[in-house]
This record gives sequence, C-alpha cells and structure tokens, in this order.
Amino acid sequence: MSTRIHWNTRAETSADIPAVREIVLAAFETALEADLVDALRTDSSWIDGLSIVATDQDGKLVGHALLTRCHIDDTPALCLAPVSVLPEYQKTGAGSAAIRTALQAAKDMGEYFVTVLGHPAYYPRFGFTRASAHGIGLSIDVPDEAMMALTLDADHPLPSGTVRYAAPFGI
Repeated sequence: MSTRIHWNTRAETSADIPAVREIVLAAFETALEADLVDALRTDSSWIDGLSIVATDQDGKLVGHALLTRCHIDDTPALCLAPVSVLPEYQKTGAGSAAIRTALQAAKDMGEYFVTVLGHPAYYPRFGFTRASAHGIGLSIDVPDEAMMALTLDADHPLPSGTVRYAAPFGI
C-alpha cells in the first residue's frame, strides 16, 4: 500500500488497548515493545492523552505513537517510544501523523522536551537533532546518531544531562 492516505489521529481510549497491542505486536519482531506499552500503561510515567492512534477513514486503527515521562537529569522530558504501524500500512504516513499529533498534544500540555532513540534518517523530519550536540546522553551505549532530542518551544533550549527513562524501559 503506497498511496498517501489522510489519517485521522486521536488520543487512545480504553477500548483501543487490544487493537494497539496488535499493532505493536505486528510492527516488531518480538513482543518486547508490546509488553513495554502494557507496562508503561500502569507506570507513573504514563500521561493521559499522549498515547496517540492513527485510523483510516473507516476508523480502523493502523498506527500508534507513545510519549511517556522521562527526565534529562532532573528536568522533566518525554520519551517517544514505541512508534508502531501495521506492516501493510507502513510508509503511508500513518506513523508520521500519529507522531505529529503526539508532539502537538505534548506542546499543548506545556511540555518542552522530547527524546527518541530511533532511526536517524526518519526522526529529523519532526525536528529531532542529535542529542549529543546538546550535551544529552544515555547511561548505555547506543549509536550517537540514533539518540535524538527536540524542544517543543524555541524559548526553552534543550537541557544537557543523562536521559533517565521510566522503569519499564529497564535502562
């Protein structure tokens, strides 16, 4: 499916939870990411309104993006992970739509900073830049270009420090 589709996006509801799990399971090789989403749902890092689904015109859920609380040293930030799209809908813009909606929802809530550990060719389109350029790092070794950060408000420059993820991430 390579055609561009207009995706509808909205915050996840409790009725969406089984479909979101199926999307995440289908998008990744193992159940680790789906189990992570389930664990984050019961963690204090969960923020209502920042688990975003993308649906087609018929309301079928095909994509999901999740922002949860993390910290850069002691500064509150958000972590974008995971982002999932059903395989047959990948590269149609469903994931991008969910990410853009999640970032806008976070900004509307007064959040400033978002981190992502992901593909360095994909996330810059949303404004993410190499985290190390801002003095942001992790306590584990990851490819430098894969750790990225974004400020949602130009008046609030990214802080430097070490990213501390929610406990379910195990980092």
